[in-house]
Amino acid sequence: MPLLLHNLQPLHWSIAGVGIAAVTLSLMLLANRRLGISTGFEDVCSLVLSQPYFRRDAVIGGRRWRLPLLAGLLLGGFLSAVTGGGWSPTWSLGMLDTALALGPMGKLAWMFVGGLFIGFGTRMAGGCTSGHGIFGLSNGEWPSLLSTLSFMGGGILTTQFVYRVLLG
Repeated sequence: MPLLLHNLQPLHWSIAGVGIAAVTLSLMLLANRRLGISTGFEDVCSLVLSQPYFRRDAVIGGRRWRLPLLAGLLLGGFLSAVTGGGWSPTWSLGMLDTALALGPMGKLAWMFVGGLFIGFGTRMAGGCTSGHGIFGLSNGEWPSLLSTLSFMGGGILTTQFVYRVLLG
């Protein structure tokens, strides 16, 4: 199945799996660190916010490796977009534009509320999908299984709601 934006053939899933496994194992074996993106966003917030929550040793102590990891993810996504057919910012929300007819402020509000839900769920679960779904499951951690099942269930319910109710 070709990619949606540029009709290119995607890489085989096993290549991504090997890459994720390599990063996860490298972090664990070389640095005794867990893969997780949401904690990296705490690091970014700690650069500008002075609340005690963002000054914890768990946050500040991981900056040396988490901030470069986040920068690498952003750079990798950008390079992937550029080499895969180009990148250009857009306000388009695809099918949602037709169904909801939101203007620019409505779209910002839609994305902001979605981000709040994601942030709330991430903090409630004690981590994000990459931390629980990749690292936690590979370690056989029961809380990660419950969190991943909850993330998947929430995604399925949200998708069904959007496609069946909002998009009709």
